[in-house]
Parts: sequence; structure tokens; C-alpha cells
Amino acid sequence: MRVTFTANGKPVEADDVWEGESLLYVLRERVGLPGSKNACEQGECGSCTVYLDGTPVCSCLVAAGQVQDREVRTVEGLSEENGELGLVQQAFIDAGAVQCGFCTPGLLVQTDALLDRAPQPSDTDIREALSGNLCRCTGYEKIMDAVRLASARKCQKVGTAE
Repeated sequence: MRVTFTANGKPVEADDVWEGESLLYVLRERVGLPGSKNACEQGECGSCTVYLDGTPVCSCLVAAGQVQDREVRTVEGLSEENGELGLVQQAFIDAGAVQCGFCTPGLLVQTDALLDRAPQPSDTDIREALSGNLCRCTGYEKIMDAVRLASARKCQKVGTAE
């Protein structure tokens, strides 16, 4: 079957998609958006998190056919229009929160979603928001630092714009 949707603001068509094929597979292998990672394929690690119509989802659990005529935004779509890193992406780099990088795409999407609904989240809010994203490298303190940094920069940016 053919699946047509929007990925990061651009129309996408994927041909010869089989019924059980995941959105993750289509994004990585057919559309050329490899940012979302394939780790557990059971929705438990969050490495494949993308936005589907503005809501974070595990793309490994979404059948490709379910995205027909819908909007998908991947970690690649978090960058600025000029190609520079987005606010959350830069904060993760600046805070040293990118370790092996496998879990990072999912963490970036979840952090972006958190800061959209709660620009100044508490540590409890951050832990809750990222609870579905597993990092197997080390602890989460650098990741927490990155979210706090992104929050501060986002609030500063909003304050400057007003």
C-alpha cells in the first residue's frame, strides 16, 4: 500500500508498505529520517519517540498505515528552519547530555513536548515526562541538567521577545 503523510512539514509518500510495517521503519528506511532509533521495538525504551499530530508516540508501536494524511515530526524536525540546532538539541549538547546518543532522539522529543506544555517544569515534572525514555549509558543527571538549561533558555527567549 501507499502511505502519504507529512514529515517535518514536508509531504511524504511511501510505496509498497506492508500492513504490519511500523512508522519507525518507514521513517528510517523509506523516508530517510534515521534520527529516531530502533532499540526495543516494544515501546518500552522511548528511543523512537516522534510527534504524531503533536502528541509524542513510540513510532515502533504505530502501524505505518495509521499515519495516512497525518503530521509526523521527528527529532530532525526539532532543528531551526535555517538548519541550526533547535533550543532543546543545543541544550543537550551544552549540558553534556548526549552520551552514546541512542536514547537522545526520544529524550529530545519528550523534552520539547514537556517544555511546550510546562516551560518551567519542576524536577518531578521532568522525571515524570522522561520516565518512558531509558538511557543505558549512565545516570540521568546530565539529562536533567539539559532539560533545566533548555527551560531557562526558552523562558529567556520568550521574555526577550515580549
